Amino acid sequence: MKFLRLENPAGDLWGGLAAMLVAVPSAIAYGVAIYSILGGAHVAVGAMAGILGATAMGIVAPSFGGTSRLISAPCAPAAAVMTAFAIEAMRNGTPVESTLLLLTLLGLLAGLLQVLFGVLRLGRLIKYMPYPVVSGYLSGVGMIVILSQLPKLLGTPKGMSLWTGLSSPEQWRWQGILVGIVTILVMVGASRIIKSVPGAILGLLAGMASYFGLGLLDSSLLRLEGNGLVVGTLDVGSGSFFDTLGSRWSAIADFRLDQFLVLAMPALTLAVLLSIDTLKTCVVIDALTRSRHDSNRELIGQGLGNLASGVIGGIPGAGTMGATLVNISSGASSRFSGMAEGVFALLAFLLLAGFLAWLPVAGLAGILIVIGVRMIDRNSLNYLKSRSTILDFAVIAAVIGTALTVSLIAASAVGIVLAILLFIREQIRGSVVRRKVLGNQMFSKRVRTHEEMEILTAHGDRAAIIELQGSLFFGTADQLYQSMAPELKTRDFLILDMRRIQTVDVTAAHLLEQVKDMLAERQGHLIFSQIPPNLPSGRDLQKYFDQVGLIRADSPVHVFPALDDALEWVEDRIIHDAKLQRDDEVPLELHEIELFAGRKEETLAALESHMEKRSVAAGGKIFSRGDAGDELFLIRSGAVRIMLPLSDRTAHHLGTFGRGAFFGEMAFLDGAARSANALAFVDTELYVLSRHDFDKFAEEHKKLGLRLMEGIASVLASRLRYTTAELRVLES
Repeated sequence: MKFLRLENPAGDLWGGLAAMLVAVPSAIAYGVAIYSILGGAHVAVGAMAGILGATAMGIVAPSFGGTSRLISAPCAPAAAVMTAFAIEAMRNGTPVESTLLLLTLLGLLAGLLQVLFGVLRLGRLIKYMPYPVVSGYLSGVGMIVILSQLPKLLGTPKGMSLWTGLSSPEQWRWQGILVGIVTILVMVGASRIIKSVPGAILGLLAGMASYFGLGLLDSSLLRLEGNGLVVGTLDVGSGSFFDTLGSRWSAIADFRLDQFLVLAMPALTLAVLLSIDTLKTCVVIDALTRSRHDSNRELIGQGLGNLASGVIGGIPGAGTMGATLVNISSGASSRFSGMAEGVFALLAFLLLAGFLAWLPVAGLAGILIVIGVRMIDRNSLNYLKSRSTILDFAVIAAVIGTALTVSLIAASAVGIVLAILLFIREQIRGSVVRRKVLGNQMFSKRVRTHEEMEILTAHGDRAAIIELQGSLFFGTADQLYQSMAPELKTRDFLILDMRRIQTVDVTAAHLLEQVKDMLAERQGHLIFSQIPPNLPSGRDLQKYFDQVGLIRADSPVHVFPALDDALEWVEDRIIHDAKLQRDDEVPLELHEIELFAGRKEETLAALESHMEKRSVAAGGKIFSRGDAGDELFLIRSGAVRIMLPLSDRTAHHLGTFGRGAFFGEMAFLDGAARSANALAFVDTELYVLSRHDFDKFAEEHKKLGLRLMEGIASVLASRLRYTTAELRVLES
């Protein structure tokens, strides 16, 4: 736990007190909702469990969590899951003592899972649960809370089903109904007028006032003994609660492994729901206070809080929205406000135990019904207005329906499956093809001669470049094939640019294997460029392709580190197949360079006398960025790469110049320092012409000097035209 700095202790104390006034009535109501399933004798035990949960969560969670101003207390999702679990246990004939132990272990296991989530750094993943699944689940929880509280509001006898109770008005107790309705009306209406007092407090006070008002007419309502309309006596100290807690822990000796397996799925469901509820509240705090929470640390704090709550017999909880907002508005500024809320909850329990015994059950039910209604996402009905969001509404409806008709546990499984389906839908909706261009629309950075560019313009459509993106998996495999199918019958070279790929599964790898075989039958080539060394999942994609047999030493698949390398390789083969007559091994003479074609031999001889012949070994540096120099370099043989240094270790490839091309023209024209590095890609032979020597030559041969400048301008204009055409294709 980090050292706690108090910037505004008075604000933290007031915020904690105000938050306690919101959290405790709800916590009592949640506890009563859960434990009343076990019988009327456990209603008071449930009320104490709610308060102890608010105390333990309030003190422990902020002590180890890291989110300032967050209030942790029992919440509706916890009440819904544990109520459903208690109903199922009683329906299966589980003894009450065993059910009590199972409820305690359920809270402890959920807390332990939350700690594990935090240790494994799963906080961010939990926040990414699809909204329709969360909306459906919380709406289902809200409806379950409402339905579970209607019998308490109506005052029907224990054991009577909801629908039987609704159809048997003679079993209703009008006093409870009146108290519940008053509580609901005041909680909803008065809070709009009196902003300084929480609506739950106003509603509960109004419910108690109406109850005691009815007690003036019926004296039986003013007795605690046998009165099912109130919580009843809360025994503090050595009373029944701690006797029950002690017997609960002593029953652990009879706990069986099969019972633990029964807890596994409900505990996971509860842990995920509590984590989502907490992190959702943390996001709201971040937005209101311009802060940032640590999701994983907060999950550890919440898990420890729920463990502490379970040990002392409290019910689990989470970071709650209502109490947190009240805490912020009351001036709180640190985690101390959450601890203060827990301490105030304990004081309220110790000092007001007699008062709490008179809380009307119907009033607590009214509070929970209002909370349940507010949990229902009514905005989801807007999804029915558009065809594009109908499926999202169907997901919400499916989760709600499963929660109501089967169980919350089954709804969690349905939610997980639908979350996967939503992900697959989104992946299928997006195109895996970012761009598709032909080889006569996009060129490598290798600077070609005019004759070579004419060949590539005429025959470059033998190659297709497809830039892929997103996830290649079974859901997008058909889309990928359909995008490649037209090219498989007409292109000799298929380049797949993989740099924006996120995932690849076995289905997609098998499809690429089939593409490779289809191209090989036509003597075509499948080419991969810029395969990511590590996908977001951590997988080495090139190693994976090798494992599935797609890339091997004997495979007709070519792999290049960058798209430009792949383009250059393909262009060389297209030019070679066009039978361009040249011998790359013999250095060009001056008259063989395109720039001087058709010039008089004696004039070229005079020009050559002003030039230097230079040999540079592969990897040798010709000039560096920032160097002074005004030489023009003409390549007799070999190739030169122009690199722009970005740092001491990295550089950007600007272009490659081959046999017959020239470079260095910028400094030759303006005399400024070199703007990039020039490196010999292979052993290279050069003609070097300095501007000083050229000027001396041009004084005697003005016509050739002018033609040389025109030639440089013409080549530069040609390069610019091809670049402009390529950019136009890439923009489209």
